This record gives sequence, structure tokens and C-alpha cells, in this order.
Amino acid sequence: MKNYKKVISVLLAGTMMFSLAACGGKKDNNSSSANSSSQDASTAENGKVDKDGYIVKAKNTDSKSKDNDLVIAIEGSVSSMDPANIPDTNAISATRGVYENLVKFDENNEIAGQLAKDWEISDDSLTYTFHLNEGIKFHDGTDFDSEAVKANYDRVVDKNNDLRQRRTFIVTNDDGSEEPRVASVETPDPNTVMFKLTKPWSPFINRLTQFCIISPAALAQYGNDIMNHPVGTGPYTFVEWEEGDHTTLKRNDNYWGDKPGVDTVTIKEAPEAGTRTAMLQTGEADFVYPMPVDQIKAVEGTDDLSVKASDSNIMRYVTLNMDQPELKDLKVRKAMNLAIDKNAYVQLMYSGYGKPASSVVPESISGYVEQPAYKYDLNEAKALMKEAGYEDGFKLTLWGDNTTQEIKGMTFIKQQLQQIGIEVDVMPMEPATINDKIYVDKEESKINMWYVNWSASDFTMDGSLRSLLYSTMCPPVSANTAYYNNKDFDKDLDEGLSNADPEDQKKIYADAQERAWKDCPWLFLGNDQVIFAEKSYLSGVYVSPDGAFNFADAKLAQ
Repeated sequence: MKNYKKVISVLLAGTMMFSLAACGGKKDNNSSSANSSSQDASTAENGKVDKDGYIVKAKNTDSKSKDNDLVIAIEGSVSSMDPANIPDTNAISATRGVYENLVKFDENNEIAGQLAKDWEISDDSLTYTFHLNEGIKFHDGTDFDSEAVKANYDRVVDKNNDLRQRRTFIVTNDDGSEEPRVASVETPDPNTVMFKLTKPWSPFINRLTQFCIISPAALAQYGNDIMNHPVGTGPYTFVEWEEGDHTTLKRNDNYWGDKPGVDTVTIKEAPEAGTRTAMLQTGEADFVYPMPVDQIKAVEGTDDLSVKASDSNIMRYVTLNMDQPELKDLKVRKAMNLAIDKNAYVQLMYSGYGKPASSVVPESISGYVEQPAYKYDLNEAKALMKEAGYEDGFKLTLWGDNTTQEIKGMTFIKQQLQQIGIEVDVMPMEPATINDKIYVDKEESKINMWYVNWSASDFTMDGSLRSLLYSTMCPPVSANTAYYNNKDFDKDLDEGLSNADPEDQKKIYADAQERAWKDCPWLFLGNDQVIFAEKSYLSGVYVSPDGAFNFADAKLAQ
């Protein structure tokens, strides 16, 4: 196994600028980028990606790995190994090595069977019948069957378990009452499971791509401590998880599908950009995500290394707690958006590998509608601050993760808002610490602003908006840390879920985007591309548009 100790001895060329995260065969991540060109990508230029997705292309394609152990270096942390209770894409990525779903997104982001070989949907869109692959066993040797699916659903919706995924299947009304989206889960035989919905729910099949199946025997043994004892059906079995340091998995030699190509996978947490890059250069890591854009030039001399980019559905923003006295005023929130130079932000943070936000959702989400830009205008911003009675400004705190990129982004926001008299105290913290501070009852909340990103792993408009802006999704229920409350917006989202007509949905979601954009519950920053780097001897690892990385088909040439 590779030595994945933190590298501190390798100095990279270039100076870091003053010192962002929330989440089949080999995939080349070659979806067309807005910045694509036909250039030779052996030399990187800001914002330039060739037709095959390369920013830098390895010259030495015959290199060999010294072992069969894959090391992936990441910026953030793996916050949990319980797939029903994970808040970020790093945790999603790690758990996908151990667990599987009834259905999944394939390398083309299309819904495909996984544990289910096929399925039917009734004419009234209320009954989903899944036919399961047979002969599959969990890592503990017990059988996967329809009862295992039902056991996992029952666990998720049990209020006593207090799992994040519960909000996917349960609707919380304004008065605190709850309604299940699924009326019943039935198991007519071991290889058939039926989900009967209470009413049509258009994103249901997409949501099941996040519904991992855990061994019922393991759940009975460990309960919610399953996060420390993961047992699934996936290509890798669990070895250890040391939060804040690394997660290690090993090959499942009894895997029911195509056998894994590597012996072990270690996901090493390396928040410092220079550390991740150095690990790649020295061979201590085989894959790095995200690849620091300000260090791409520094790795061009490493001939067995490629840097690639592809479009994402990652939204970068700052939430504005609208319960704060100063932030209640729409004029203030608009002024803050006008005081942020979005083009400068994209250049600073992504070296042009991204674009300013143009709606509350990225362009890649179906139903996206471009909104009128909040163009950088300090005069207008100052005028709005004066109209709101804050000509002399005020003070706020800004929370965010303690990674190099996060601090860099928060520092930029601080400097921009200083121009209109808003003094910002930047407070970087460990992700677990932020979660503890954010997901509390409203009366206990101390949040002013949160520098964060979000990607909808189900690729739906509802998944992009509901958890972040729906009025009943405030902490501790979910991540509406703006405490945004617009009943017309809520109505739009509810109608979008229940309406199956594509044209009606377009109009409904266009209206929702316009409402949220005009209300300014966030500082709308940007949409980045996913940028990663890999050794030329590695294949089969890729990053999805939601920012989750997939290593199920990893191979190391030896």
C-alpha cells in the first residue's frame, strides 16, 4: 500500500494567492465545455480545455504503477460512512464503493439498473415495480432481496433514527405535520419490490439513485453506528474510516459484478492545495480532486500526469441569513450582490474554468432559465446601502470550510464587501464543526453568512432548490440557512413535483428561479467546472457533474 503521509517537502512553483466545498468503463469526461477549443492541451492556458477534456495531457503514456493500491487525494473530508446520513459528495463517493442502489446514473448521466435489473411504472405514475438481480450477497454473506430494500426504506423514514435522507421521502407541512411520499413498500416475492406513492412524484426514480441498500443483518447489529461498520453489496469492502484523515476500502473478491481492478482504495484527505499536488507529483497519490487551478502550470513538467475538466452542476454561493436585522432588507442583499465582481471571482478561484452564476441553479439542470445579471456596480450598491439606512455599513461573520480554496474565496468576499462598508469576520472551520453550528434549532442559530456550494446528485430542479430554499427546510431539517420564506416559491416547487407535463414544469420552475433570484437570499457567485488530475497509468476513475468521484472501475497499469 502506498505511503499516503502528508507531503511537506515538495515545493511547487508559483506563489499561492491569498488564502471553496459544501459535494462502466473508463469515462473521459469529454462533455463539451463552454471553453472548449481544439488546441494542443500539452500547455495549459487559463480556461482552455481541448475537445477531449484535457487541460494538460500526459506525454508519457507508458508509465506503470509500483503497486495495485489506488490513492485518491481530496480537498474536503469524508463526513460519514452511513449513506442515509451524508451531507456532501465526498461521503457519497466513499460510500458508493461499498454500497449500491436499485438504480444509478451511468457514465452518460442516464438512469440505469444496478441492484434492480429492470422496472415498470404504472399508468397513473403511482406504482413503481422493481425486478431485482438474483444471487447477490452482502459483504457479511447474507442475501440481498426485496425484504432488504424494505428494511432500508423503513429505517430511513423512521423519525427516531433522525437520518438526513428521511426528508427525501417525508413532506413537512407549515404546521409541523408530516406526509409520506410513499404510501407503502410491498414485497410480493424475494426478487420483486413495489413502491406505491401517495401522489405522483416526478423525481422519484432519480431520488432512488441516492438510496443505498445496507445489510439488514448489519443494521440489526450496529443500528445507527453502521457509519463505523459499513456492510453493502458493492465492489469494495470497508477497512477503516478515520474522520479528518483517510478512508480505506479493499477489493470484494466475491463481488457479483465485474471484479474490481485494484486491491485497495484509500481516500486521503488533504485540504492544503500544495499538499494534494505534491502527492500527485511524487506518486503518493494517483488521482487528485479538485486539482488546484493555480497549480496547473506547475505540474506541466510531470510527463506522466494529466489534468482534465468537465462541466458540472455545482453552484457556488454565500447564504444570507434573512433573519439577521441587516439582512432582512432586500436593498442590502441586492447591494451585496452588486458589490461582488463575479468575473473577478471566477478568474481568481477557477482561472477561468467556470462562469459567473446566472440563476439559482446551474445551466446543466433541466429547466434552467437565465436571469438578469447583478452586474458589478459599486455606485448602485452604495446608493442602496444608503437608502436602507446603512451608509456607514455594519459587521457580519462569514463561515466556511478551512481548506485553502475556501479561505481564498472567503477572503475575496470580505475584500469586496469592504467596499460598501460591510466588515466581514472570516471564520474558517472544520466541516464537522460547521455542521454542528449550522444544523441547530432556529433559536440557537448564530449564522450570518455561509460560503458553500451545492450540487444536486439527482440532477433535478427540485433537488437543486428544495433543500436550500423551501421554507420548511431550515436547519436542523435541512440546509435553508438563508431562512428564506416565500410561499409563492414553495407553491412553485410543490406544483413542479406533482405536475408531470414537461411544458408546465418549465413554466413553474422558471417562475421559481425568478422569485428566488429577485429575493437575493444568497450572494450568487459562480458555477465551476470539475477539474481533476491523474497519473497516466490510472484509468476508470472519473468525476460526475455533481462533484462525486467514481472509482468502481479503477485500474492501475503495472
